[in-house]
Amino acid sequence: MLLYPVYALLFADSGLSTGQISSLFVIWSIVSFTLEIPSGALADAYSRRRLVAIAVVLRAIGFALWTFFPSYPAFAAGFVLWGASSAMTSGSVEALVYDELAAAGATERYVRTVGLAQTTALVAELAAMALATPVFLLGGYTLVGVASIAVTLAAVPIALSFPEAPRVEETAEGGYLRTLRAGLAEVRANRTVSRAVVLYALVTGMGAIGEYVPILARDMGAPTAFVPLLFVLPVAAMAVASALAERWAHLSAARLAAAVAVGGVLLAAGSNAGHPIGMVAVALCFAVLELFDILTEARIQDAIAGPARATVLSVAGFGQEVAALAVFAGFGLGSAALPVPVLLALVGVPLVLSGGLTRRWLPSAGSSS
Repeated sequence: MLLYPVYALLFADSGLSTGQISSLFVIWSIVSFTLEIPSGALADAYSRRRLVAIAVVLRAIGFALWTFFPSYPAFAAGFVLWGASSAMTSGSVEALVYDELAAAGATERYVRTVGLAQTTALVAELAAMALATPVFLLGGYTLVGVASIAVTLAAVPIALSFPEAPRVEETAEGGYLRTLRAGLAEVRANRTVSRAVVLYALVTGMGAIGEYVPILARDMGAPTAFVPLLFVLPVAAMAVASALAERWAHLSAARLAAAVAVGGVLLAAGSNAGHPIGMVAVALCFAVLELFDILTEARIQDAIAGPARATVLSVAGFGQEVAALAVFAGFGLGSAALPVPVLLALVGVPLVLSGGLTRRWLPSAGSSS
């Protein structure tokens, strides 16, 4: 998606202030977390792959609004559609992959599978970022938007080609509401799951700062056309982390906690370096967040005992969106007094503090209820 490294700049160049841009992110998060759990239960009760295909189409429509009607109302409508799309895919894809591996008796390969998938996605994102600069120079935001719409729609046949074991008929017994109640009941009753869900939501929700990295890059002195190239650093670091996730699948809670705390320090230091070289430290923080995301989500999957897997994961996604909303609201309010680099540095504080929570609440690899 060529729009990703430049869409915050599109908003700014269309006349939106940092506060208005933050309000768009708030709209995105509100829609996402409002629909997160209901869509997760829908994915448990019905076809997950069809739900993902529909979600992709909604996202493409949103990008079309941004490209051809660049204004605050169009940006807001696009984020409403993107929020719905995110809710429909969050938990659904992961549950589909895990259940297919379970049907093949290969759940121990989940971290490797998800890590490779994430690496593939991030490498594709790197390619998009490399292309974003020449495409932007050739045709501006319009050409970047059209290319993004085309790539997004290309994911529809891929989603529909996913295998899907006969899990639908099993979980559909009793209907949607029973599936929803089963998932929520597991989060309440399974202490391992509930703690891991809260931990996952708090730490990964702070990854919402990624939406401000293009603005940070420009504040570091990079011209607009070269912001995508500087943004390559955090994405590349995340790709390396996801590619190596399998090697660290059994990482202890203490070591991952230390990594998260160090990531917070690196974020604070890199954001206020005052030079593009600071993006290296920021990139290392994003690598830690990527590794945390994959390992913690895999351990939640292992701990789930009931059939409403996507619903449980959607509860984690709901919490993640709440944490992200807090980040966006903080940036929106704080931007009146503080620049983006300082606001990003402040996010390093809760990351450091969350290290202690990780040490206590992270499940061990392969744990189950």
